[in-house]
Amino acid sequence: METMLKAVVLAAGKGTRLNSAEEDVPKVMRKIHNRPMLWYVLRELAFIDQKDTIIVAGYKREKVIDYFPGYMFAIQTEQLGTGHAVMAASTELASFDGAVLVCYGDMPALKRETYEALVNTHFTEDNDCTLLTGSSNSPLPYGRVVRDEDGRFKEVVEQRDCTPAQLEIKELNSGVYVFRSQLLLESLKNLKSDNSQGEYYLTDVPAIMRERGERVGILKRELGDEIIGVNTVEELRQVERILRESREL
Repeated sequence: METMLKAVVLAAGKGTRLNSAEEDVPKVMRKIHNRPMLWYVLRELAFIDQKDTIIVAGYKREKVIDYFPGYMFAIQTEQLGTGHAVMAASTELASFDGAVLVCYGDMPALKRETYEALVNTHFTEDNDCTLLTGSSNSPLPYGRVVRDEDGRFKEVVEQRDCTPAQLEIKELNSGVYVFRSQLLLESLKNLKSDNSQGEYYLTDVPAIMRERGERVGILKRELGDEIIGVNTVEELRQVERILRESREL
């Protein structure tokens, strides 16, 4: 049977705030209970075949490639944002006409059931793009999901760009999506880097697709601590506790 679902796991970062350089490993190879945090992400993605899972590696990529044989790899030579990271996988997706789950190698607490619910929503609603959104009690620096007067998706506004009113929005963008592959590749061509970071943001893609008349849906869940991205030593310790308390390691 032809594969209708692939995954792209963004795992190219250096992890500057984690002091990963001192450990001489890329961010996603920092250990949680003696396993790289990327191991936990890939465990939860095991419903997608290894050969259909593309890991975007960059900084010290050989350490990632050597540790995870059997996966496909794409190389991001410069770290120019999440949109740029997905662009690095364009060649691997060029002839693929199914759905693509895009997620992160530094979110090891996100559960398989959440990924599967997002994928199921995407297929059931016949969406071109489906965002995973939700609330969390953790003070996460995530973009807010702005909806139109009919409650449909309008845009994602990054926290640093939010108005005071937008900061009151409780619906956070997790950054995890499912896209129709070829429409994703078309939209990536329209990304611009005219922002304060000079980067290409994947968060801009759903709004680009909406403006083109494509169907953008949302799966909203109570996500709690699942969507914590590990950027600091404190967050690494926090996720260690979450994984220890919530499931087998």
